Amino acid sequence: MAASFKELILCLFFMTSVVLFIPAYSLSKKFTTSYFDEAFSRLYGDQNLIVLKEGKSVRISLDEHTGCGFKSRSTYQYAFFSTSVKLPAANYTAGVVVTFYTSNGDVYKDSHDELDFEFLGHANNGSWVLQTNLYGNGSIGRGREERYSLPFDPSENFHNYSILWTEKTTVFYVDYVPIRVTQKVEAMAGDYPSKPMSLYATIWNGSDWATGGGKYKVDYTYAPFVSQYSNFVLQACSNSDCDDSLTTEERNKMKEFRSKYVTYSYCVDSKRYPIPLPECKNDSF
Repeated sequence: MAASFKELILCLFFMTSVVLFIPAYSLSKKFTTSYFDEAFSRLYGDQNLIVLKEGKSVRISLDEHTGCGFKSRSTYQYAFFSTSVKLPAANYTAGVVVTFYTSNGDVYKDSHDELDFEFLGHANNGSWVLQTNLYGNGSIGRGREERYSLPFDPSENFHNYSILWTEKTTVFYVDYVPIRVTQKVEAMAGDYPSKPMSLYATIWNGSDWATGGGKYKVDYTYAPFVSQYSNFVLQACSNSDCDDSLTTEERNKMKEFRSKYVTYSYCVDSKRYPIPLPECKNDSF
């Protein structure tokens, strides 16, 4: 069937406006994936890190001796970060925390910035929980956590997780669908991350808080807990590279995801924050 006039106009608009809007999937495809040893250095637990597949994938694990982690060789001030992750497959992963996050805590001990993807393990054939968070200028006393169930088992296959961080907006994506947008507002002051950060990935024992508020602990009879990462993208953003606007389609997909899968948001936790934090007025919540 021949394309309608409207469809042709939309197609032409997209072809001529990629500088004005580049969705997460296009960003991932636009930028070259990085070789592990070129982009990262080993942080700890070296014996639990194995580089795979011609140097572009890595496997890290947690056992009774140590966890494991790695860190980008470069720092970035506003960037697009992306990776595909496959989480540990076990009937019991309580207390296990797998991460993909940015931080500058090694440089700014008391005033660090941070953007987090955290995967929290489960007890007794449960489901992994995804948590996102955002800190600026050491504002850890004002946690901005959100938690989500996922519409898939993240231990069965690789899934993509991305962060687009610009001067005014941070977007978290799962499989190229935006799931959270935090827009900087004046009242946030230094709470919005603004200083150069490194990219990290780790697996560690978070038994004191990760599952059931610390009720369920890591059981090393199920170890090693193995997580795999692939398809790394680390790209500093100029204004033309990483527009942080969302299309109507992306906003609709985000609204649908949030209506189905958000299980906790600090923005609607009136016991914790009787007066919502200033960015919560944004219509993303």
